This record gives sequence, structure tokens and C-alpha cells, in this order.
Amino acid sequence: MADRTFSPLDRFIGEIDKAIKVLAAPAHANRPSPAGAGGELVLDDKERRESARLMRVNHSGEVAAQALYQGQALTARESSIAAALQKAAGEEMDHLAWCEDRLSELYGTTSLLNPLWYAGSFAIGAVAGAFGDRTSLGFITETEKQVEAHLHSHAERLPAADHRSRAIIDQMALDEAAHGAEATALGGRSLPFPVRAAMRLTARLMTHGSYWL
Repeated sequence: MADRTFSPLDRFIGEIDKAIKVLAAPAHANRPSPAGAGGELVLDDKERRESARLMRVNHSGEVAAQALYQGQALTARESSIAAALQKAAGEEMDHLAWCEDRLSELYGTTSLLNPLWYAGSFAIGAVAGAFGDRTSLGFITETEKQVEAHLHSHAERLPAADHRSRAIIDQMALDEAAHGAEATALGGRSLPFPVRAAMRLTARLMTHGSYWL
């Protein structure tokens, strides 16, 4: 049986469906949360609020990651690259679910700006993919490098007693490093300094926005 060919309208509707699932539906993980079950240490109100804000930022980062990968997969030239991007997006969905669950435990809320982060990241991913698969993969390598550094900084900022959030962040950092290494192995090309600097600035804006909103 021949593979079905999707029209532009079909693909557009498919992307809208994916966006709704990320932004409005509970995320489901395929792997158990690194936080484990039980063992929660008592956090005072100040510590709980700080942990919730940091995990909200991480949740927003995973919303952006879903959009970024979907945008890149949409404009990928080779089907093998599109498949690798979709696989990475599936693994990142675990991160989204872990952060969402931990936020609930901390009585926190997801960012009001998530629809903006999703739309912007999808557009950036689609543009990166349009420049070719090697550039798109290089974009992933640089993104994951910056995200890994950001996660390590969050692990240091978390209250000392919040072992559950730290366990989640540590596993996320390991996964991000693996995704970046895979993108490089698939042929990712190094990005010029101005692009890397613009990416850092964009990430900083998202981080500050999600911390407070």
C-alpha cells in the first residue's frame, strides 16, 4: 500500500492538533519520573515558590522544545532527519510531563506565555529547517548545549531540600546532552557567533518571562 500524501491543509490541521495537545492537554511520559515516589522533604513557602518558578521555566522550555522540533521536522529535507527529530520530540515529551507533574506537586502553575513560546519556537524551527538539514541539526546542537547549561544553573539555584526537582533536572540535562550529540553525529554544522548570541538572548527573554508569568 502506498504511503498517504498529505495536503498542505492536512499538515496544517495536524500541526494545530499537536499544538493543542502540548498547550492544553496533560502531558504523558513514557518513562517514570526521575523524582521517584515519596521521599519528599518539607519546603517552606519561600522555597516552594522558588522551586515552582524554576520548574515553570523548565516546563516552558519543554513547550518550546516541542514546537522547535515540530517546526524543524516539517521543513526537513530528508525523511531520516525528520524521523530523528520526531523521536527526539517524543523523548522531550517525558520532560514536559515530569515538569508538569512536579509543578502540580509544588502548587505552581504553567506559564501564561506558553502559547507565545510555542508559536515563536515553531516559526524558528521551521526557518532553521528551511536552511537545510545540516543547519537545522546544528541549531539543535547549539540549543541543547545552551539548555544543558541552563539546567545545571537551575539545579544550583534550587533549594537544598528539593531533591525531587533536582533529580528531574539532572536527568533532563543528560537527555539534552544526548540529543545534541546525536544531532552533531547526524551532520550538524556549527552556527556562526551572531546566531548563537541571538539564541542566548531569546532564551534569556523566555526564562525571565516564564519565571514571573
